[in-house]
Amino acid sequence: MAIVDVVKYNGEPGLLAWKFPEEELGTWTQLIVNESQEAVLFRDGRAMDVFGAGRHTLETQNIPILNKIINLPFGGRSPFAAEVWYVNKLSTLDVKWGTPSPIQMQDSRYRIFVPVRANGMFGIRVEDAMKFLVKLVGTMPAFDRNMLVNHFRGLCVTKVKDALSSYLLKKQISVMEINAYIDELSGYMKERIEPDMAEYGIKLINFYVNEISVPEDDPSVKKLKDALAKKAEMDIIGFDYRQERSFDALEGAATNPGSAGALFMGAGIGTGMGLGMSGAMGSAFGEISREIRTEEPKESPGPDMQMACPGCGRKIPAKGRFCPECGTPLAKKCPKCNAAIDGDPRFCPECGEKLK
Repeated sequence: MAIVDVVKYNGEPGLLAWKFPEEELGTWTQLIVNESQEAVLFRDGRAMDVFGAGRHTLETQNIPILNKIINLPFGGRSPFAAEVWYVNKLSTLDVKWGTPSPIQMQDSRYRIFVPVRANGMFGIRVEDAMKFLVKLVGTMPAFDRNMLVNHFRGLCVTKVKDALSSYLLKKQISVMEINAYIDELSGYMKERIEPDMAEYGIKLINFYVNEISVPEDDPSVKKLKDALAKKAEMDIIGFDYRQERSFDALEGAATNPGSAGALFMGAGIGTGMGLGMSGAMGSAFGEISREIRTEEPKESPGPDMQMACPGCGRKIPAKGRFCPECGTPLAKKCPKCNAAIDGDPRFCPECGEKLK
């Protein structure tokens, strides 16, 4: 096999790591490395040296490490077996991530379990070519962008679950309010994920959370949203949950048959004592209930009730127009319209005729 004179990158544009197919190299071989690339020289499975952008001549004077690979005579051209890997260090900024299934999380404020979905994007770049090849690429002949994305997407999803749970618990933020903290949450997740990527020679350039959502048709989500809507309504009106329930009870009592005294008594006790509202309202209801309970009912004139005749002074039945003993009229009449007049008025209530 002939000794290779020139080593240069001939891989596909989308590859992050590419192995030069020939292994028979020699001193004075020209190694060409493009911008945004690094070349790593391997011998017997060990990384020997890293070369940056430019043209490099493999000779002992310029690369003393070659003396450790093989005993090279002074002068002349000596062959040796080695592998050359090219690593592209361009930034990949559009790596999408997302939770494949909802994450069951306990709301830190309302203490109920809610399914949560999250998605976003992140950017990465190969920072340490040697570490990247040793820990991630291994013995594969090539390593493309999709392989890198698939590997770190799973890592990101795992870290996102832990970071999201710990963030909500630390900040005591409800899941329903988390979208207001997306920028802060993105930075928090980036700090949690960076060390894991650095172990593979990858730098996490940025990390963004685009959206955190909950399934609208989930029963627990519906229940939580209804409760929050009710709370907002009560805050606007100006009463709390106990008061709202008491109003419901009073409204139900008003629709049931019963005496007015029992209704107002319940309203007075419930409003004045149970609701904890203003003292004036509680006192008002209490006063009304007391008046209703203590007021003596007025007796209507019955058939057995008697009165004194204004003429003879005898006790006679209260009903009737004339005294049965002396014939004295018991009710006055208007001289003009002949209407019955009670009491001693100055004018007739029917026609206005002056009586006195």
